[in-house]
Parts: sequence; structure tokens; C-alpha cells
Amino acid sequence: MGVLTKITTNIYSIGAFAAIAGIMFGFDIGSNSGVIGTIQYQDYFNRPDALLQGGINGALSAGCFVGALFAGYPADRFSRKFTLIGASALFVVGSVFQAASNGVPLLCVGRVLNGLSVGVTSMVVPLYQSEVAPKEIRGRLVAIQQWAITWGIFISFWIQYGTQFIQSTAAFRIPWAIQGVPALILCAGMWAFPHSPRWLADKGRMDDALRVLADIHGSGDKSHPRVLLEMEEIEATIHFDKNIASHRYADLLKPGMAYRVSLGVCLQIWQQLTGMNIIMFYVVFLFKQAGIGDSQEATLVSSGVSYVVNVVMTIPAILFVDKWGRRPTLIFGALSMSIFLWAVGGVLATGTWYTDNNGEWLVDLASKTKANGVVACVYLFVASFATTWGPLGWIYPAEIYPLRVRAMAISLSTASNWLFNWILNFVVPLMMQRLHYGLYLLFAAFNFLMALHVFIAYPETKGYTLEEMDIVFEHNPRKKIPREVLEKWVEEKGLRRAEAAGSDSVNDKKAELANEEAV
Repeated sequence: MGVLTKITTNIYSIGAFAAIAGIMFGFDIGSNSGVIGTIQYQDYFNRPDALLQGGINGALSAGCFVGALFAGYPADRFSRKFTLIGASALFVVGSVFQAASNGVPLLCVGRVLNGLSVGVTSMVVPLYQSEVAPKEIRGRLVAIQQWAITWGIFISFWIQYGTQFIQSTAAFRIPWAIQGVPALILCAGMWAFPHSPRWLADKGRMDDALRVLADIHGSGDKSHPRVLLEMEEIEATIHFDKNIASHRYADLLKPGMAYRVSLGVCLQIWQQLTGMNIIMFYVVFLFKQAGIGDSQEATLVSSGVSYVVNVVMTIPAILFVDKWGRRPTLIFGALSMSIFLWAVGGVLATGTWYTDNNGEWLVDLASKTKANGVVACVYLFVASFATTWGPLGWIYPAEIYPLRVRAMAISLSTASNWLFNWILNFVVPLMMQRLHYGLYLLFAAFNFLMALHVFIAYPETKGYTLEEMDIVFEHNPRKKIPREVLEKWVEEKGLRRAEAAGSDSVNDKKAELANEEAV
């Protein structure tokens, strides 16, 4: 029992287990992106045209949009933990429907249910992770969510690669059924993990909140200086929220808060406009269009390597995102992706475009070197996204809002992510056929614009507690705020009260904590 307690109160265990929800989402992406290029799928579903295939893929994103938009209420009302449990159970049902589908309608129903689940979890998991994490590793912990997504994509794609040799509908039913396994694990295991201490405090359960904080940040010691400092901040913030502020959706439109909301919404929209959806959902079609691989198997292998790159290159983000900072990582990533997409579009523009017997547009590059250049640039693009915008798209919105509106604001930003995800999944197949190489030039331009937007508008949030974000946005710094400015603001706002149990003064606790961190 003691071993289980240590596991369920370890901060990395908590973040990693909650991130299983990311594996659920990744499984759905990976299995579907591989399946749609197989003969078995094409024959059984009567070779869906670009419009219908966009609708099938978009069914997931449509469900995600609705799930994310309404996830704020259950996350606030029933807790982050119980919301994750309910969403994972729904994902199991959706996976069963997909695996048992006898046509496009039932397949779409299953994908919508899975989408509702993913929409909820994609909003709640970063919220939960950010609220349990200490500020020093908050970015790293939330980045695990993105890494889990990449693992889900990677594993499910190669499961699908293996099942393609089955000459029956099992070739796509097995991958769709297996994607329910991580949802079962999350549903069963999440019961053992703690509630968010900030949610507990917001509900007036201060003793429970203190106990959870002590377990996850103080090795069970309720008088640990870090625990006392964090508890004071949370109590003061909640006191302010309850007595001065409010919890209404209208608060999101107030001048100062509307700016923060716009940053979270725009960042999530920009993440979709990086062009990564083209790679994740349609990399098989892209490589087929460019004539890469002389068989279905060769095309799938080339496509699958991009998923390996995605997994491996997310690791640097997990290790260093809290050292690099949010702003430079986002700017560098956007500029890198822009360069590689310009290169892909430029190479494809040199080829001769034609239609095959099925009416699909393909390109003859007339050179193996050019084809290899396209593959290399795609892999470099994926690496750039995985190290930067992949994890930061979830980290930044999860840390910039005050507790009273955090769930509602993250719900709104995540819903905007899924709205654009749905739009892109619906239109990209058509755009690939009609814009040809222009599609990649369009997304290259988007990446340049997002780098410019981050440089102009986004403050640095690395190294601050969630309760200190108000001063970050008061000063809107492009670099770290001096500690003396923070201390002065904290005293003026009264976010910390002197004299706390187990310590003579706040200064004593700060000194004790500083010494502990130095060691």
C-alpha cells in the first residue's frame, strides 16, 4: 500500500498517468491516418471521395470541439479527476462503435463519441497537470501530454501497418478496437490519483487541499516551506476571487482578461495552422501524391518514419522547455516550420502535375533526389513542431489564467483548437487536390505570421507560479520580471500573509525554500 501511495503522489507519476488521455487521442489519429490508405478500407467504404473522407476525419474534430467547449462545467463542478474518468469511459464506447461499424454512418458516430472524449481530456489534462505541478517543472509536466499523443500516433500507426496484411475488414477493425485499451486503463486507474489541490481549495476543502499539496510537493510534510507558501497564495487568490471577482463567463470579456483569452485562443488556432495536420492525417496521401514509394507498403513505411521523428523530437521539449522559455521556443519553431514548408512547396512546384485513373492529382518530380528532398523536409518539419509548438500549444494556455476562470478559459481556447482542426480535416483533402504545391506555401506563410504574433504580443511565463500570472500580464514582459518587482507587487496585492503555521514569517519560509532548492 505504501508503494502505491508513493506512486500516486509522485508528481511525475500523476502527470504521466493523466497523459494517457493523450495516448487515446494519438491512437485515433495514428490508426485512422494509416487505415485510410489501405485497399481494405477503400474497398469496404466504397472509396470515399475527398469530400466524404474529409467528413469522416472531421467527425472526430467536430466531437472534440463540442467536448472541449463544454468541458469547463464538469471540470469545475465535478472535479478535474472525475471528468477525466467519465471522458475515458465515453472513449471506450466510441472505439467499440468504430470497430463494429458496418458503414460510414456508424463509423462517424463512433468518431464523434471519441471526439467528445478527446475534446474533454485535451482541455482537462493540461489543466490538471498545471495545477498539480510546481512552477519549476510545470512546462515539462504538461509537455508529457504532447509526448503521449506522439506515442499514441506512433504505436497505433505501426499496429495498423502490421494489420494491413490481413485480407479482411480486420485490417482496420483491429486498430480501431485497440485504441480503447488506454481509455480503459485511464478509467480504472485514475481513481487512485489525487484531486487538483487548487480545485479542492476552490470548493472550500482546505484541509484536503493542504494534504494533497503536502503529499505531492512536501513528501507528506504539511509544514514544508514550499507547501505553506503555495497554500497561502492559493488561499489569498481564492479569497480575492470569492469576495471581489466572480466566476461568470462574462469575466472572460473584461479588458484585461479578454487579452489573455485572445492569446490562448490564438495560440491554439495557430497550432492547427502550423500545417501539422497535413502530416499527421494525410502524410500517406502526401507521399503517394509525390510518388514516394512504389507500393502501399513502401508508402506506409515512409509515412511511419514521420511518427518516429515526432516521438523522439518531443523529448528535448520535455527536458528543456522550462529552461528555454516559452517565447523563444515558439518563435524559433514557427520560423523553422515555415522554412521547411517553403522548401516542400518549392520542390513540388517544379514537378509535372497530372491525374491518375481515379481522378486524383499526383506529381511527377522526375528525380529521386527531389522526392528524397520532400521526405527530408517533411521529417525536419515534424521535428520542429514536436520540439516547439506541439507541447507549447498545450502548456501556454494552461498557465496564463486565474483560478476563477481557468477552466472556462482553457475550455474556450481548446475548443478553438478543435474548431480549426475540424475545418482543416474537412478541407485539406480538397486543398491537396486543388491547390497542389500552393497548400504548403500557404501554411508556410501562416508559420511566419505566428512567429511575428508571438514576438509582438506574448509575454514570457516561464518560472512563475499560476498565482503570479497577474503580474506577468500587468507588465507584459518579453523577458523575466526582476524578483524585486515581483515581491513588491505581491506585497501590494496581499497575496501572501505573514505568520503561517510552522514558520516565523514569510521571509523565513522563502529563505528556507531557497536553501532547499540550492541544495
